[in-house]
Amino acid sequence: MTQSKLNLDKDKISRARELSKQITRPVNDYIEKHTTVAIERATLRMLGADGVTADDVPVPNAIVSALGDNIQYGASTYYVNALLRKNMTVEQLNGAIANGLDISQLELTDMELIRQKAEELVAAFAHRVKGNVAYRTSKVTEYKEKENAPLLYLIVATGNIFEDVKQAQAAARQGADIIAVIRTTGQSLLDFVPYGATTEGFGGTYATQENFKIMRKALDEVGNEIGKYIRLVNYCSGLCMPEIAAMGAIERLDMMLNDSMYGVLFRDINMYRTFVDQKFSRMINAFAEIVINSGEDNYLTTSDAYEKAYTVTASQFINEQFAYDSGLPAKLMGLGHAFEMNPQIENGFLYEMAQAQMAREIFPEAPLKYMPPTKYMTGDVFKGYIMNAMFNFIAKSTNQGILLLGMLTEAIHTPFMQDRFLAVENARYILNNTKDFANDIEFKKDGIMQTRAQNVLDETIEFLEQINEKGLFDSIEQKLFAEVSRPKHGGKGFDGVKEKADNYFNPVYDYLEVELGLKK
Repeated sequence: MTQSKLNLDKDKISRARELSKQITRPVNDYIEKHTTVAIERATLRMLGADGVTADDVPVPNAIVSALGDNIQYGASTYYVNALLRKNMTVEQLNGAIANGLDISQLELTDMELIRQKAEELVAAFAHRVKGNVAYRTSKVTEYKEKENAPLLYLIVATGNIFEDVKQAQAAARQGADIIAVIRTTGQSLLDFVPYGATTEGFGGTYATQENFKIMRKALDEVGNEIGKYIRLVNYCSGLCMPEIAAMGAIERLDMMLNDSMYGVLFRDINMYRTFVDQKFSRMINAFAEIVINSGEDNYLTTSDAYEKAYTVTASQFINEQFAYDSGLPAKLMGLGHAFEMNPQIENGFLYEMAQAQMAREIFPEAPLKYMPPTKYMTGDVFKGYIMNAMFNFIAKSTNQGILLLGMLTEAIHTPFMQDRFLAVENARYILNNTKDFANDIEFKKDGIMQTRAQNVLDETIEFLEQINEKGLFDSIEQKLFAEVSRPKHGGKGFDGVKEKADNYFNPVYDYLEVELGLKK
């Protein structure tokens, strides 16, 4: 870590990281012994399973449902076995399954033959993903992408993918670097991924592989037009977390919302299901070099941003460790935080800056994702515009990586194109006029900002020690995070968690562990 403007104690930061390792260790022990229906479906997708039955059931879901408890051996075994037994191509087999073939009833052939065929399928998946990574890298290099972020992040959310395309291309032309397609309300609670292009989402657009493909093509077109690589974001969370990651890797998404605890705390998804799913999803994202965004900003919608700031920092440490455990490097960790303190607090701006600077200093390589004010936006567009300007100033002066632009019409309606235009203009003005501010400013020794950050770090360590003593599962149950309690064996999706058999087989998992340096 470079010299700290906040005079943070390096030993305390090291202590927080050591506590995070201790906290995640027993969770990882559980993860290693279990699989889920979502992991098995994601693996099938990466091997080539695709399509839907006459009843609109996705082929991966049909396979996993037919296998039942046999997924403890790995769904890949049965899918690859069917390819060999039926002497079919992947496309032919997908069609047969869609028409009613039950591959769970086929006698298993020699396991070595299954392994050899699986390696071919994994190699095809890996070739496509590596090609996506190479293409992204070449475009970023070709366009000499600006350094010294933040990258400007804008949202589209019409419910219709074709309308989203129009909005997204307009936002890119206005100056957005990143386009996030909000998912339709409640999709995180669906235990399947809808198929094909969709036009009827509510509050957002369904995340499907076809929608990913449509938006990727549209952003590449406008990117080539304006000479900039436009990044595409979706939401790798909920009951289909690994599947969304797999689809994103295949269709060249660039960022994914991928928090370790968001689904548990804010969507009541079972904690065991979430932690098992998040590791595999992050392994896929790491391999595809997709930046993850964690969801610490959500804590501040239920907790006070001043009083509970330490919960945000503690979650960042835990998210970081889970990411490392999944083979995800720091350069892909878009750890989240937000400008959400009550504007009535005296010196609130200084506390916000201290929090943002602290995140920057503790996680120097991470492309931090900074979220705009929402909780205290009232519909007063003039005050809202000022609040967003102050937010933008902190983002630049603390070198945040990803700047989700605030809308002056927050709390009124879904943004119009002109709202996004004004948001970009606000940010551009401030980013340009404060370009080197971060390098030219020092913080007063023992002043308000240094004292605040040091206190929050102390509270973070105390909080992590408490979590370590209780264990993460019990800590969540006892509502230590976001003042939300979730039962360990409650919530959605727990019935989709299965203990692995001794001879469990997952060729994608095995491949990624080696590729990411998790296993030699």
